[in-house]
Amino acid sequence: MAAQRKTSRYLVPVAVAGIAAATIGLVPALAASGDPDLPEITAQQLIEKIAASDTQTLSGTFKVSTDLGLPAFDGLLSGIAGGSGEGGGSADPSAQLTKLVSGTHTLRIAADGPERQKLTLLDGKEQYSLVHNGDEVWAYDSRSNEVFHEKGVDEGGPSPEKELPAGPKELADEVLEAAGDTTSITVGGTAKVAGRDAYRLVIEPKQQGSTVDSVTIAVDAATGTPLKFTLDSVSGGKPVVDAGFTKVDFGKPAASEFDFTVPKGAKVTEGGELDRAGGAGKAPEDVEKELEKHFGDLGLGGLGDAGGSGPEVIGEGWTTIARFDTGAAAPKAEEAPKEFQGFLDALGDKVSGKFGSGTVFKTKIVNALMTDDGTVYVGAVTPQKLIDTANAAK
Repeated sequence: MAAQRKTSRYLVPVAVAGIAAATIGLVPALAASGDPDLPEITAQQLIEKIAASDTQTLSGTFKVSTDLGLPAFDGLLSGIAGGSGEGGGSADPSAQLTKLVSGTHTLRIAADGPERQKLTLLDGKEQYSLVHNGDEVWAYDSRSNEVFHEKGVDEGGPSPEKELPAGPKELADEVLEAAGDTTSITVGGTAKVAGRDAYRLVIEPKQQGSTVDSVTIAVDAATGTPLKFTLDSVSGGKPVVDAGFTKVDFGKPAASEFDFTVPKGAKVTEGGELDRAGGAGKAPEDVEKELEKHFGDLGLGGLGDAGGSGPEVIGEGWTTIARFDTGAAAPKAEEAPKEFQGFLDALGDKVSGKFGSGTVFKTKIVNALMTDDGTVYVGAVTPQKLIDTANAAK
């Protein structure tokens, strides 16, 4: 079981990269080249088209822009992941791919079925490459001239216990049924994405209080492959996530695209060596320890532990809120480790109500209210929704 978790930890970023390449969106400037005239289609028919798509091969270039409305926190993420931040230093995927959660990045991707994928993250003159070929994963960081290698990686895929819908129509029916009364799913016209004609599937909450304004997916009209994903917040401004293809080709990439040769003089680290040495790629339990080290003195390390109760789920759909009792009084930002004080101050707003007083920690999507008595409310909802929920609990 431990071995399976260890290998899947490095396979997952490769699989996610392949999936993301087919589902994430395009920067606005590239989507303004004119709306194609396509046959009318219903939301259910478009969902069926997505479900029937069987794209196994593709290559292309796409951009990813992420704006969570947070202060710069690359160093914080690198510390938790075990990476070396801006200075480079590790080719381990679990350290390097944390960069994608903020800023704008350009990537090149190639995929040839479930056994061969390649992702290259470009950063000026430097680049980071991640290659999955058969039962091996190779990664190379040109900044540090380091190579990561993992052998014996199994092909990913759904577990045999998971029952999949019988066909596209069944999947579409399930999606629409799951949306229920809380979600609106419509076809919002057409778009030109990476030079291809596409339909726009628009998903919007019907409930008041969600931080999500809409999710828009551009779907290739010919293949049914999702080409664009844009997540907009009710706070406006730049999309929370806006990334995707600038070029795409559904032809089969050359086999040589997935070959890897260790560059001259590069240091090679095997996956097992990282695990034994407690290196850059940290298992989930190691990340928990890292968070505990940084946040333990703040009383944030006990969420859901024996010291407090497990989460209580309040509401449904887009306005679901999780409530935790930490079992301890809320900390003060000035009591935080020095490197986190500015980060916490930038996020937090003092609030009060029937529940007493506390602090709301904000992003453009997920917000959290921590009351002074140590109760935490968190969800993809507005700060006012959190305050109203806390008031109703009294």
